[in-house]
Amino acid sequence: MSDPYGTGDQGHRAFWADAVADEIEARDPEEPIVIKGGVSPSGVPHLGHFNEIMRGYFVAEALRDRGHEVRQVFTTDDKDRLRKLPRKLADLEWNVVGLGEVDAGALGRNLGKPYTDIPDPFGCCDSYGAHFTELLRRSAAAVGVPIEIVSNTKLYESGRFDDAVRHVLEHRETAQHVLAEFQDKVDEAYVPFFAQCHECGNLTETIPAIDLDAGTVDYVCEDVEAGDDVIEGCGHEGTATFREGKLPWRFEWPAQWLTLGVDFEPFGKDHAEGSWPSGEAIAREVFGFEPPVPMTYEWFTLNGDALSSSAGNLITVEEVLELLEVEVLRYFFTKNPKKQRDFDIRRLDRLVDEFDRFERIYFGEEDAEEREAELAERAYPMVVDDSETRPIRIPYTFAAVLGMTDDRELRVQMAQRSGHLPEGAADAEIDAALDRIENARTWAVRTDNEFNYRLAEALPEVEFDDATATALDELAEAIESDAPDEDALQEEIYETARRNDVPVGEFFGAGYRLFLDEDEGPRLGPFLAAMDDAFVVRRLRREG
Repeated sequence: MSDPYGTGDQGHRAFWADAVADEIEARDPEEPIVIKGGVSPSGVPHLGHFNEIMRGYFVAEALRDRGHEVRQVFTTDDKDRLRKLPRKLADLEWNVVGLGEVDAGALGRNLGKPYTDIPDPFGCCDSYGAHFTELLRRSAAAVGVPIEIVSNTKLYESGRFDDAVRHVLEHRETAQHVLAEFQDKVDEAYVPFFAQCHECGNLTETIPAIDLDAGTVDYVCEDVEAGDDVIEGCGHEGTATFREGKLPWRFEWPAQWLTLGVDFEPFGKDHAEGSWPSGEAIAREVFGFEPPVPMTYEWFTLNGDALSSSAGNLITVEEVLELLEVEVLRYFFTKNPKKQRDFDIRRLDRLVDEFDRFERIYFGEEDAEEREAELAERAYPMVVDDSETRPIRIPYTFAAVLGMTDDRELRVQMAQRSGHLPEGAADAEIDAALDRIENARTWAVRTDNEFNYRLAEALPEVEFDDATATALDELAEAIESDAPDEDALQEEIYETARRNDVPVGEFFGAGYRLFLDEDEGPRLGPFLAAMDDAFVVRRLRREG
């Protein structure tokens, strides 16, 4: 038995994808090398589903770097039955809605049927399965990963699974024996095939007879357990072809490997502790071939809780890309897949700061340990579209500050004043750098954090006592004469308040009312230091 947790252990490799590529190459596979992932389109695709896509992408890129031809295939297990109703759904524009906002009764009447036989609840695609597969395809395209999506339903309908189904049913005694090592309730009556009832459309597990020559099975549509629930059968008795049903998952997965010629597949730890051991044994002992190189990845959590489409705790790739640039999201997946990570939306600034450092290391602008430098050298070209040109990056939290105004000229002035936009930068470079502001602004609003304010672009109606007014004038004079940096300005605000016997909290409040028309805000020194000095001086003097 191979250890899926061991694959990708980096050893002498700085990048885990290179370690995986080594193991694949060691098997001397035929080309094209096939890398696969897969998901059941049971609901809204979320960030966790991208583990298999992005882990596969980096391994594919590592192999392509070595001159190999690679196919990255992603199976949509759309022949699976709908077992329960999801709490949330999404239309093709990624508007996430609750179950009550669609015809939940229609979905409930289709429990037990394959996803591709259930009407699309939004009426835009051929089926429920096609709808959520399309969302997955759009997500991959948005991140720039070229996956080849393969429908399980079409594999059955086209006959590509015929040989695998026939082989399993012909050797069902061996199949029963192997599966019994991993699953209870497997006896001599067990038949590893689900037939689709011609009357109600449900997938039934009761198969009293098999005709290998005709390529058919007899079935009885009986009740099926689905977790804690029972999906009722209609009682119909009939005959179905091998193309009018499906293999159980533990046999279907190895059948995919065999039919598609899969060389590598990453998967979550639920499979590592469940269907991978049985799949590996079925591949060898039932089908008679060597299973692909496996790799287990740890799951993500979202703000500390498990990602789940069915439970409704999810974040889509579309939502993430409203908060982060594509390259930052790609970078997130370069991290060691064996370590569980929390996608904490409140702390996305840390992730962006990590990416910016990663980029500086690649371009030789920041010192790093040898291992860290090697990782950047290998992974950075797979993360960005252009690894030759060093882009201008505005720090994420400062971009959130710039997002307090919609005035492009003021944004540019503030970024130049802070040193984050070099003088003489081309317009295209400036525009690309300013793009991050919209991400950071969305982040500030979504998390309602310390940057969720708007600059008062016109002078608010304010009145101050004489001591406060004098202190504001003194602060304006200090900025006009000394142009202090953010730390010096923060200290000057404290000192000016103390010299004029103005309570520090009240003086900060006066600044917030002048610049934000609010009673509170971000650290005032860094905020004012970033802006154009002339604008700050005018505002402190209540002149505009």
